[in-house]
Formats: sequence, C-alpha cells, structure tokens
Amino acid sequence: MFGIAYRYPDFFASKHEGSSNCRGRQGKSSRSSRGWGDEQRTPRGDIKYILLTLLAEEPRYGYQLIKELENRYSGFYRPSPGSVYPTLQLLEEGGYLTSEQLEGKRVYTITDSGRELLAGRDTPVDMAGRGAGSQQLHELKAAITELSAAVMQAARSNDADRTSRVREILNRAKREIYSILAEE
Repeated sequence: MFGIAYRYPDFFASKHEGSSNCRGRQGKSSRSSRGWGDEQRTPRGDIKYILLTLLAEEPRYGYQLIKELENRYSGFYRPSPGSVYPTLQLLEEGGYLTSEQLEGKRVYTITDSGRELLAGRDTPVDMAGRGAGSQQLHELKAAITELSAAVMQAARSNDADRTSRVREILNRAKREIYSILAEE
C-alpha cells in the first residue's frame, strides 16, 4: 500500500511559509502575542524542519530530540511524543532520514535528501532565536513561583484578615500588570 507521506502530499510544504495569517492557540494572532503561552511556539508544519535541523547536528533518538528542544526553549516548550514520532516516521518514509535500532533505541540520521530539503527552505530554522528572551522568562517564572508560594502560605494561615489583604494586593498587582500591557 502507499506510505503515509503519499497520503498527505502537503506534509513537506510548511503551512507557515508565505502565510500572512498565522494563528496561534485560541485563534490569537501570533504577531500580536507577547511570547508567553498564548502563541504557537512552533509554526504549524515547521516541526519537521526543526527535527531535521537537530538531526543535521548529530544522529539522535526520539526522546533525545524532545529533550533537546525542551532545553533550547529553556523548558517553556516541550513537543509531545505524539507530534515528534509520527513526524519522524513520515520523514523516514519520505527518504529524508534513516533509522536503525541501537541498544534498544531507534536512532535517526538525516540523509542527503533531508539536507537538501533544509537547504532549499525559504526561511532557515533559527534555533538560537527561539530561546530569545528566555532569561527574562525564567526570571518571571521564578517570581511567579515565589509569589504563588507566599500566597499559598497566607491562604493556609486560616486568617481571614490576612487572606483578604493578600487578595487586595493581588488585585492591585493584576491591575498594574494590565496597565503595563495597555502601554503598548
């Protein structure tokens, strides 16, 4: 029978390239998003190029690819196995990579065809640019975690007055954050 790549001929055409209407999660425009969870981190159709880029560096197995992407995104993005493994299968069926069993793991290696696919892409994958601002996001995430711990400590105190004061502070902080966001 026909392979998966044959049934989905548009698989190797990025849906992001040439599109002026890129939508992220909840239908929000990724052009107006702020880089925190409301945007699509990987443009639809680009996971194949990202995986090929990683495999061009060195052969890897699926879990290594997932962990490497998580590291490069500083923990703010981790592709699901449900998006990585089927993509690897389609790339292999298309002749863009090969795989072999080594020590019980399927290790993938990019082929010359895979390198040509990457080289012929209009917009090369910039893995370095994907983590831009990650230090600021890490600091913000740490601040949120610390604030959450303090709020939970106040909530566990069973002191109605203290809980009410903390809630007022949080509401004030929320208003100030929205005020900052409205400045743009």
